Amino acid sequence: MGVLVDSQKEGFGSSWGGLKSLVRRKQVDSAHSKRSGHHQLAKELTVPHLIAIGVGSTIGAGVYILVGTVAREHSGPALAISFLIAGIAAALSAFCYAELASRCPSAGSAYHYSYICVGEGVAWLIGWALILEYTIGGAAVARGISPNLALLFGGEDSLPIFLSRQYIPGLDVVVDPCAAILVFIVTGLLCVGIKESTFAQGIVTTANVCAMIFVIVAGGYLGYNTGWAGYKLPTGYFPFGVDGMLAGSATVFFAYIGFDSVASTAEEVKNPQRDLPLGIATALSICCGLYMLVSIVIVGLVPYYAMDPDTPISSAFASHGMQWAAYIITIGAVTALCSTLMGSLLPQPRILLAMARDGLLPSFFSDVNKSSQVPIKSTLATGLVAATLSFFMDVSQLAGMVSVGTLLAFTMVAISVLILRYVPPDEVPFPSSLQESIDSVTLRYSQRISGKNPETSIFVDASQPLLGNKIVAVDCPIIEKKEAQAYFETPFKWEWVATVL
Repeated sequence: MGVLVDSQKEGFGSSWGGLKSLVRRKQVDSAHSKRSGHHQLAKELTVPHLIAIGVGSTIGAGVYILVGTVAREHSGPALAISFLIAGIAAALSAFCYAELASRCPSAGSAYHYSYICVGEGVAWLIGWALILEYTIGGAAVARGISPNLALLFGGEDSLPIFLSRQYIPGLDVVVDPCAAILVFIVTGLLCVGIKESTFAQGIVTTANVCAMIFVIVAGGYLGYNTGWAGYKLPTGYFPFGVDGMLAGSATVFFAYIGFDSVASTAEEVKNPQRDLPLGIATALSICCGLYMLVSIVIVGLVPYYAMDPDTPISSAFASHGMQWAAYIITIGAVTALCSTLMGSLLPQPRILLAMARDGLLPSFFSDVNKSSQVPIKSTLATGLVAATLSFFMDVSQLAGMVSVGTLLAFTMVAISVLILRYVPPDEVPFPSSLQESIDSVTLRYSQRISGKNPETSIFVDASQPLLGNKIVAVDCPIIEKKEAQAYFETPFKWEWVATVL
């Protein structure tokens, strides 16, 4: 449950009262939920865990296909620059997430930030957009695993009958038992505990990264021996012009989606003010580096117009006589999909938990298991819905809706950062978990601008509201409110993270 803060004065009727409920804001964090009688999520995560979640959720099997599609249609040899520009754009969104997650370390991600900064109506919309994103995204990823598994076993019909896709004439659907089974396995793993599931995701992510490193090293060796034929073209480095390169950046931007999963685990991080910015920034840097290196190697092995749009990496190695490399690449694709599936199912129970705490969903979803300290009921509900969708439906046609929900969430997070910086601080509530740190910074700042000693300069009453302006001065003039608020209107600086470290 949260503390609601009305952002307007008394209304003039029931209609105005209904409007007020859409724009009211809240103050909520893990400390308050504990006082309200809720069991706490386990604080087990550190920077390595967050990196595993971020990299595993971001690097999916799409990179094994995007390389060929974007190079053929948009970027050409300039594919690495497209990934770099998209990575810079994703970094801007990631920094917004990192700032808000470190300031407001509670479950809920973009929903939680929107509720604090914008209002209940927008938060409700963002919450359901995220639920749509993770549910459809997880089901789509699960249905993509079985074809890749079949390739490992020799062909499309090589899987056992209980795992292979089957057509049901009466329902006119193609069911995928393998996808549903994998969703249930991941759901069970998430119910065990956040530390155990993150460790498993780290193992799977390591296998995927090793496959990408193989592509980079082996491909670089082949390119060095063959003279990088893909870059010796009469069309130059920008065959589609700068516009084509920028269009490719817009396409590959969605390969960076996944770092928001890290922000959803903020309540389970041991030191969120330090670890969340480091985890998000490091994970995104690793992903950008791997994407650029893979694209540099593959585009150099084969001319962009000769790439296979479906299997660009495998066909590039096969053109140089390394057909066996297709098995390693397929293993990388399977592990990437499994890791992405875990990254899709992990955040949604936390969003359901946050919405239930605020009264926007039944309290059933806010229950946290005493032993595992995981929202098991929300996790099981998420797994059941995702497994049903992946078993009966081909959700690839709905995948575009995932992008809409993601962009909407990114937009609201950026707006929330602007609100925190430019709206007067006494009008925007902050979680009480930051009270001591902000009060201590206020004390040091006030001492600096007053030029007095700490013993005789200024004292801040910690029992007052977090951003209250009641300050008692001793042996010095009263500091104007405008000067006291100057600190809070100062933009977030990443040097603070270095100071903590």
